[in-house]
Amino acid sequence: MHDNQKDLALIDRILTGDQFAYRALINRHKEYAFTVAYRILGSREDAEEITQDAFMSAFRALPQFNRESKFTTWFYRIVFNAALGNKRKNKMATEQIEDFKLSKLGMSDSGEGMKQKEQQVYIQKALNKLPPDDVTMITLFYLKEFSLEEIEGITGIAANTAKVKIFRARKRLAEELNQLLKNEAHSLL
Repeated sequence: MHDNQKDLALIDRILTGDQFAYRALINRHKEYAFTVAYRILGSREDAEEITQDAFMSAFRALPQFNRESKFTTWFYRIVFNAALGNKRKNKMATEQIEDFKLSKLGMSDSGEGMKQKEQQVYIQKALNKLPPDDVTMITLFYLKEFSLEEIEGITGIAANTAKVKIFRARKRLAEELNQLLKNEAHSLL
C-alpha cells in the first residue's frame, strides 16, 4: 500500500472515531512536520508547539479534507502556514540548519580541505543573511527534496514561480558564501 493510501485508510478510521488511527497518523508525520516547522522557525520549542497546533488543526479539518491532493501536501501546508504565521509574529532569526550539503546546491568543495562541519558553519552564516522566503525555498527543494508541484501545494506559490524563486535563492546563497569566504581569506592575509 502506498504512503498516501495508508494515510487515507487511517483518515477513514479516524473519522469513525478510532483514536489509535489518529496516534498512528501522528507517528507517521510528526518527525517530518517538526522538521518543516524547525527549518522555518529555527527554534525547537516553537517548532514543537507549531507541530502540535498543526496536528490539532488538521484533526479538526479532516472532515473537510477533499482527497484531491495527497494528505502530506495538505498537512504540510498547514504546518508551513502555521510556522510562517508564528515567524511573522515573532520575527525570529533562523538557527542552524543541520545536515546541509553543498552538493545539493550544485556547489563543489573548494579543494582547500574544508570539512563538512566547517561547510555547514559557512552555509548557516550565509543562510542567516538571506530573506526567510529564500531559506524556505532552499529548505523545501534541496533539503526536503520536494518537487515543484509539492512546493506549490505547500506554499501556494505556482510551480514556475517557485522554480524562479529557488534559482534566485540559490544564486543569493552562492553570493553570500563567496562574500563570506572572501572576507575570511582577507582576514587571514
